Amino acid sequence: MLEEEVFDFGFTAVAEDELEVVRAANAKGDEVIELQARLDSLYKSILPLVANLKKNPEKDYIYWPNRLDKVKSFEGIISKIYNGA
Repeated sequence: MLEEEVFDFGFTAVAEDELEVVRAANAKGDEVIELQARLDSLYKSILPLVANLKKNPEKDYIYWPNRLDKVKSFEGIISKIYNGA
């Protein structure tokens, strides 16, 4: 039989405890992916604030109308990201 003629169906037999280890590792991998996505969202949310704060460094004051409303809104965004919503 030639090597091209061998068809192994793409699976391997494993013991039950080995399977549980693989399942646990896959679950942790999914958690890592979800946490990375949340961190990326948090980073992207904060960047505009930092960019605006860096504008015009020669000026001594920041003009920020409706500051309280905007900060509360941003606080809600950060809370959603933090809580995984």
